Amino acid sequence: MDYKAAFRDAVEQVRGEGRYRVFADLKRHRGNFPFATWTAPGGETRDVIVWCSNDYLGQGQNPVIIEAIHKAVDEAGAGSGGTRNISGTTHYHVELEVELADLHGKEAALLFTSGYVSNEATLATLQKVLPGLITFSDALNHASMIAGIRAGGGPRKIWRHNDLEHLEQLLADAPVDAPKLVAFESVYSMDGDMSDIAATTALAKRYGAMTYLDEVHAVGLYGKRGGGVSERDGVADQVDIIEGTLGKAFGVMGGYVTGDADLIDAIRSYAGGFIFTTSLPPALTAGALASIRWLKQHDEVRVVHQERAASLKRRMKVAGLPVMPSVSHIVPLLVGDPVHTKLISDMLLTDHGIYVQPINYPTVPRGTERLRFTPTPFHTDAMMDELVSALEKLWTRCNIQRMGGVAA
Repeated sequence: MDYKAAFRDAVEQVRGEGRYRVFADLKRHRGNFPFATWTAPGGETRDVIVWCSNDYLGQGQNPVIIEAIHKAVDEAGAGSGGTRNISGTTHYHVELEVELADLHGKEAALLFTSGYVSNEATLATLQKVLPGLITFSDALNHASMIAGIRAGGGPRKIWRHNDLEHLEQLLADAPVDAPKLVAFESVYSMDGDMSDIAATTALAKRYGAMTYLDEVHAVGLYGKRGGGVSERDGVADQVDIIEGTLGKAFGVMGGYVTGDADLIDAIRSYAGGFIFTTSLPPALTAGALASIRWLKQHDEVRVVHQERAASLKRRMKVAGLPVMPSVSHIVPLLVGDPVHTKLISDMLLTDHGIYVQPINYPTVPRGTERLRFTPTPFHTDAMMDELVSALEKLWTRCNIQRMGGVAA
């Protein structure tokens, strides 16, 4: 077996499909978000504006968070020293879990090293604790949710994206006495659409199912205190398990789940992804704690964030660019071809100092390749005008189908 050739051929297949991913070598500028220094493959550098960061509110540059991180390093050092069960539970972890439970109005919370791990570990573990659990998963759920549902090994049903009639059909066909779980997201990060949380939870309850809501792309961004779409809509108390991340709107790193104290205790006791991994460093938990507390008190940042997203969508529509329908802060621009998507991304970076990563299969279905923009409160009108002007030129240059312009 020529192992090296096999690996090389696998990569060449990705290259041949035009979806080979190249990392952008960036160094963010402290205190000057969204600017960063890009180091090109040849070693030359230039300053660029980042348009695709998941640091949606620029919290990774908030002096309050940075000060909290520095203070924790000074007080406790670098690492946590172990797993949560073996010396890795610091007071910072305890405080953060209390704050997260409060954020979502739940009895308890459990920290994980990432949002991916929190989804994968929890959804798999629920099937261990509840033998025969049938998981009903939205068709566009994140890869981490899919991985967790599959890892659990139990029966699963996929319902058409946001199609509650289809979900009800599947629930009605399931055995009445079987344990059930409906797993879905609040904000779907590639299309920018949202689920109807109130209707979904009501439907689940009608059929005796628990609900699992991924609020990864909504925590910090929606609700008066940043509790997500479920807080904004006043239905957080109707959701059994709310999962989120510390690595996006909160600007740090980590994942978590919140819920009933007994449920969280069971996850803590059975989830391998929690038990057998070193806990988050004190500095990160302290930074996340400061970020959550700060955002609970600063709803005005969320108001500006929504205005900035709406402004960019409006500018793109006026320019006749194919911005996809989105009711959230996500601004997806449809290209529909992996080669063209990368070409535009490369030209924006090298010719205009604008960085936005191409989004290709398997993140999105083939034929829906896109550029995904995430404007923040720190992206100015001038930056938006420069971006749209560059896109107009490149759309013509790359000979990609444009939709007709619409009035503002």
